[in-house]
Amino acid sequence: MSVSLRNTVRFGTVLACVLACIVGFTTSAGARPPTFSNAGPKSGIVPPKASGHAKGGSPNLSFHGGPVMTSGAAVTAIFWGTSWTNPSFVSDKFTGIDSFYDGIAGTSYAGTNTEYTDTTGGHVSTAVSYSGHLVDTSAAPSRAPQTSAILAEVARMIPNPVSNGYYPVYVDTPRRNAGYCAWHSTGVANGVTVQFGFFFNLNGDPGCDPQDTSGLHSQGTAALGNVSGHELSETVTDQHLNAWYDSSGSENADKCAWTFGSQLLKLGKTSWKIQGNWSNAAYNANHGYVFGGSVVRGCIDGTN
Repeated sequence: MSVSLRNTVRFGTVLACVLACIVGFTTSAGARPPTFSNAGPKSGIVPPKASGHAKGGSPNLSFHGGPVMTSGAAVTAIFWGTSWTNPSFVSDKFTGIDSFYDGIAGTSYAGTNTEYTDTTGGHVSTAVSYSGHLVDTSAAPSRAPQTSAILAEVARMIPNPVSNGYYPVYVDTPRRNAGYCAWHSTGVANGVTVQFGFFFNLNGDPGCDPQDTSGLHSQGTAALGNVSGHELSETVTDQHLNAWYDSSGSENADKCAWTFGSQLLKLGKTSWKIQGNWSNAAYNANHGYVFGGSVVRGCIDGTN
């Protein structure tokens, strides 16, 4: 992630403009238009591989008093962009992302987040309830968007959000020169504080490619699966961007970005190549998975 950006804006908010400035919409007589406010900063930014994985000034995560997702995440994915009507572009992305969120609940990989607690001592849950995906075929942002633009899309597509809702938005826009693959944030959509994520189209993008050679997914879908795991892990452990992170602002997935254990991770009916997450307990025990011939101390993926 971008450490300087996170330190500058972690507790700030991005003031949103009126919705019509960001997305066009029409409402029927008497219908309440979608509203949004207080979009948070980009957090848990996944940098391209050339940037390496984040290394915090202090090795372990510390607790800053904010909430974590002790009751699990209620996920609805949103696919935004004109290309989502093109079968060749869609490929296996709908089925792949659906299977990712359908299969992650209760897995050992999800269990890598559970050591983190809230002020009451309640632990992050491995529960994930997935209600499927929605498709918006209007034009997505043509370049890297502000968090307010993605929150506005969530407000438009999710009229009745829930407080433990996580709404990842997958656009058809390629990353081009943007310095990240994905991020997560929080804000108020239709009167409810929610969590949301943003994901570029990663087809043919070597900077965001986990190089999954299993053949189980197309390259672009495998890339989305990896960064989806990253952002979901950070959402459940740092729900409102004020819970668990280290002294440099890195969250649990940031500290293990672009390092992988030796095995694919079984999530429901299929398997994925997904990086691990930071564990204070593992670091303190001098434990971690082996990547590139050496132990990545503190990083676990549920198989080690």
